[in-house]
Amino acid sequence: MSLDNRYDFVLLFDVKDGNPNGDPDAGNLPRLDAETGHGLVTDVSLKRKVRNFVALVKGDDQEEGSPAPGQKRFEIYVREKAILNQQNQRAYSALNLAVPAAEDSAEADAPEGEKKKAKGKEKRKGSADDARQARDWMCQNFFDVRTFGAVMSTGVNCGQVRGPVQITFARSVDPIIAQEHSITRMAVATEAEADKQDGDNRTMGRKHTVPYGLYVAHGFVSSFLAKQTGFSQEDLELLWQALGQMFEHDRSAARGEMATRGLYVFKHDSELGNAPAHALFQRIQVRKNTDIPRGFADYSVTVDDAAMPAGVTLSKLF
Repeated sequence: MSLDNRYDFVLLFDVKDGNPNGDPDAGNLPRLDAETGHGLVTDVSLKRKVRNFVALVKGDDQEEGSPAPGQKRFEIYVREKAILNQQNQRAYSALNLAVPAAEDSAEADAPEGEKKKAKGKEKRKGSADDARQARDWMCQNFFDVRTFGAVMSTGVNCGQVRGPVQITFARSVDPIIAQEHSITRMAVATEAEADKQDGDNRTMGRKHTVPYGLYVAHGFVSSFLAKQTGFSQEDLELLWQALGQMFEHDRSAARGEMATRGLYVFKHDSELGNAPAHALFQRIQVRKNTDIPRGFADYSVTVDDAAMPAGVTLSKLF
């Protein structure tokens, strides 16, 4: 069943004594807005958790002969250790489309100094019509492709998909403080390390946490793009479920305690929308009740659902 409505949503989640999204370029410190000190969690991180939840619920074991293969339509394209060009090749194989052999002319015709560049540049393969068929097959079989979109034009060309669901960076309501902790492992990895320590066998490390942070992210669902990718009402319900429960199945020592604290969905009667998204988002206000919050109870969430714009309904799903 296709979508006939536009949706905008507000996602609230928090972290306690954990690192919600480390920055590898900053020693895995929690991501920060350098000017304001507010914490950030990238859209990529949130989408990763949605993908993991869908794989958990629907199954994502794509190995041949697997006792519990992933359900058709709910495989995950961007998953751990995946080789994307091999995923693209599956579409051509399933549709019995021929993939032209790679051409070496780019390297042969290039000047001597440019041959390495030409050799390293992977050419797109497949005609435009084949790419369209392959793109449709990828949308039908991969949940994250028809939901978030994907660039699948490297190597075996399956085209590009603009996803109907888009999520912003999440930003903490208040500035956060990233704490650094020294940790000790009572073991070493190699004999050489043990010899250096005369058998003391200790390994020191560092761990970064946020004492507490409440984050807000905004999201959008386009019915027009949903029709192009085949994103259905069933997919939408699975998305809401994933946003509400994704942290419950992503536990680790590094994450601390994370939880979805609210999912507010604005549904428009029309596909174009009955009110601007930013005006709807302003109806969800979050304020702290104490100087140093250390839990969700230290915040109050105010929802202005009075005199909603005509054609817009608000639902709190979590």
